[in-house]
Amino acid sequence: QVHLVESGGGSVQAGGSLKLSCAVSGYTVGTYSMGWFRQAPENERDGVALINNSDGTTAYAESVKGRFTISRDSDKNILYLQMNSLKPEDTAMYYCAARPGGKPLRWSTYAYNYWGQGTQVTVSS
Repeated sequence: QVHLVESGGGSVQAGGSLKLSCAVSGYTVGTYSMGWFRQAPENERDGVALINNSDGTTAYAESVKGRFTISRDSDKNILYLQMNSLKPEDTAMYYCAARPGGKPLRWSTYAYNYWGQGTQVTVSS
């Protein structure tokens, strides 16, 4: 049983920053991947940033490169998403997700077995 709980969302003005956290529990020994996804009204849920939790390999959506950073604290079992230079188009519900396997990193939501409840990020202009 894998349990993911997001936190850290909120409202911020354009140009500001937020740091999201995802507390992870229930993993067994082995390689797995995690990611942050987001879904805005009228849009499909899509990937923002991915990470291999064993070797730290990361991947980013083009829209957030240079602004967002995904990382993890293995000792504390927490996944992070540091979001800088936020734009109104970043407004969405943000979800963390996990799946078995480390490579290749996968962008499809269908590849992920476990999901958190989501945390809302609202960026005003």
